[in-house]
Amino acid sequence: MRQMTVAAMAAIAMLAASAGLAGCASEGSSSTAASGTSSSAPPSVSAASCSNSAIQSQLYAKGMLTVATDKPVYPPWFVNNKPTNGQGYESAVAYAVAAQLGFKPSQVTWAYEPFDNSYAPGPKKFDFDINEISYSAQRAQAVTFSDSYYDVQQALVALKNSPIVTKHSPADLKTYVYGDQVGTTSLQFINSQIQPSQTPKVFETLNDVKQALQTKQIAALVTDTPTAQYISSSEIPGSVMVAQFPSTGEHYGLLFSKGNPLVTCVNKALATLKSNGTLAKLTAQYLKLYTSVPTIQP
Repeated sequence: MRQMTVAAMAAIAMLAASAGLAGCASEGSSSTAASGTSSSAPPSVSAASCSNSAIQSQLYAKGMLTVATDKPVYPPWFVNNKPTNGQGYESAVAYAVAAQLGFKPSQVTWAYEPFDNSYAPGPKKFDFDINEISYSAQRAQAVTFSDSYYDVQQALVALKNSPIVTKHSPADLKTYVYGDQVGTTSLQFINSQIQPSQTPKVFETLNDVKQALQTKQIAALVTDTPTAQYISSSEIPGSVMVAQFPSTGEHYGLLFSKGNPLVTCVNKALATLKSNGTLAKLTAQYLKLYTSVPTIQP
């Protein structure tokens, strides 16, 4: 996987910043879960109200953009477990959004927020969280999501000698024991789409899920396709990504405290990053290797 150098990160920041005024002049995209957008964003605002000076009152810490994520973080979303280096898809997206809002890389600070705490009700100690958090109507009752920055497909990981590698028809899939991290849409996918005959085992962290697969407590795990490919290729010896499942319209959004007006300007930033090709370039750079895989039916 090609890594982003500091110079490259700065170049993306300059590109994003130069396009920022144009992005703020456009209308925000309409919001529906099916199209990969949030359903709770405030109405669009004028270009002036998205200037760096105008959004200062909306920030968790004045003069700084506070971005949260979990610990540890994994490729291809982050590189070397360092969100601050601008490498990996989500780190690069965070810095590109920051540049659109008029922040230099040195004005971005990272905070720790466990995955299953991020969408809990209550005040937040960050401006937005970026941690492969899928939009759902249930989660959106407690927090606000941005428009999509990545459209998600779920995928299946198993040990190479497991029967599921070759026997994975919809009927076969129902016969295996699965495991996944508590509160994730991957666990929800197992229950709602695969509908196995045995209740999936639930674990606190993704590391716990991976350990369960290695020790054969479960036959397979489900996670987003890039993560599944990385787990099978680099983390669990003797494992394989069996295939990915068709899209259900799931997507990742940046997560905000409920009703945070900053989401409107962030949506404008994301719209610009889509229209100027930045998100496509980052997808090709960090995720292309991980997403060219066969698709099976759940």
